[in-house]
Amino acid sequence: MAFELKAFSKFNTISKTTPETTLPISNRQFRKHLRKFLRVHCANETLGVADSKLANIIKDKLKIDCVHNNDVMELMRGVRNQLTELVVCLASQDMAPMSLGLSHRLSKYKNKFSTHKLDTIIVQAIGLLGDIDIELNRIAGRLRKQYSKHFPELTKITMDNNQYARTVKMMCECINVAKLHFSKILSEEVEIEKELKEASIISMGTEIGEVRLGKISMLCDEVLCLLEYRATPYDCLKSRINAIAPDLIAMVEEIVGARLISRNSKTITKSSRRLPNAASQRQVQTLNMIMTLFKR
Repeated sequence: MAFELKAFSKFNTISKTTPETTLPISNRQFRKHLRKFLRVHCANETLGVADSKLANIIKDKLKIDCVHNNDVMELMRGVRNQLTELVVCLASQDMAPMSLGLSHRLSKYKNKFSTHKLDTIIVQAIGLLGDIDIELNRIAGRLRKQYSKHFPELTKITMDNNQYARTVKMMCECINVAKLHFSKILSEEVEIEKELKEASIISMGTEIGEVRLGKISMLCDEVLCLLEYRATPYDCLKSRINAIAPDLIAMVEEIVGARLISRNSKTITKSSRRLPNAASQRQVQTLNMIMTLFKR
């Protein structure tokens, strides 16, 4: 299919591109410049339009016959592919910067910043962390139940799921405790390591088979995998809540602050008082909730 350029109208300055022409067209509107261009070059002609709603508006206001179908869309794709050949003054290396600049300017006018969505990431992150913690506690509970038959004293020695899973993964059977060093796992807590080795000598647990030991090792891997996966949403939550409510984090830890924000997330839309920014508004509301909880 051969193309021939009949008429072309360019923007004199880039500042006029988005607010005067591109933005109205994206909103299915057209200004005086476009109306004049269509009347001059498309009178008594059939105009192919890529947007069906825009075609109806042009037909109603300018009385120009418009068509929108698969042939028109194929024609538009052909024009985009051969645009640098149709427009002589347009170089192929200029297309990417022009498209990027237009996208940035269009997003500046189209995308609206909403203060009501500032805490969306926090609400989603704390919800995800809650689901991960539920699954983590379930699997860690199974691990403790299975391994407590062999080494029941370990449950009281360490309550941390990470330390418990790594310790079990490292020693396998309690008879191996005496010849192992747990300083890296137990965070250099010498007393806990000493208590662990003493408990392994007088343990009242039963012997453990290879099959059960393999299942316990798989449970340890699941616990450690979940703990590693949990670090990503926690870091995201920590950075986000520090940016939105730093004063709140100075009073309570990140998880508690995030749960307060999640519980109080809908009250921002009901507030009639305008504060300097959304972060201040969120902090005041959350601090009021903290005071209410303390009074109870």
